Amino acid sequence: MPAGILLTTAYFPPPEYFVSASAAEKALIERHENYKKQTYRNRCRILTANGPLSLVIPVKRFRGRKTSINEIKPDYSYKWQRLHRISIDSAYRSAPFYEYYIDDIIPFFELKFDYLIDLNSAILEKMLEVMNLRVSWEYTNSFMEQPPPGFIDVRESIHPKRNIPETARIAESMNYIQVFQEKWGFIPGLSILDLLFNTGPDAAVLLKNAAAELKS
Repeated sequence: MPAGILLTTAYFPPPEYFVSASAAEKALIERHENYKKQTYRNRCRILTANGPLSLVIPVKRFRGRKTSINEIKPDYSYKWQRLHRISIDSAYRSAPFYEYYIDDIIPFFELKFDYLIDLNSAILEKMLEVMNLRVSWEYTNSFMEQPPPGFIDVRESIHPKRNIPETARIAESMNYIQVFQEKWGFIPGLSILDLLFNTGPDAAVLLKNAAAELKS
């Protein structure tokens, strides 16, 4: 088991995010990096009748300079919360455990958070709670050019635009029955919501088994 894992903040991240965190003694979430577009920091992927769909949070940034992730604010002038809520309902209302978990999810599409990282942290805590996963995690105190001794850096490995062999292996091992699978086949790397709505209490078992394989 690695001493720890170094992660980015993420919005309803994919199962491999939780597998990586579960396989380590401690998870460190980078709080002082510069914000990067087109990552899981402000997006997740779900599976709809029309195929995979990215749900993106529009954000406010400072013009003319790079912006630290802990300064990034969701832009509520766009009605993205309503769009995400409608898209998730359309994609998963027929999933076997949708009704069981949806009440835990709805507040994230009604409450307004000042900062993206606070929204993502609240989501992480809720996902760990509903899946009964014990993960020790905290924020970094400064930007880490390199991970601490014994830590594995996956900040750029769990990424919607990159096919990293190690994380791809984790994603593909999380094979379960998805809504619309008959039409699209199994799609890896979707949001943790996909796993939760489709497998319910078995989600934690699948994550723990994948984490055990990662540690072996």
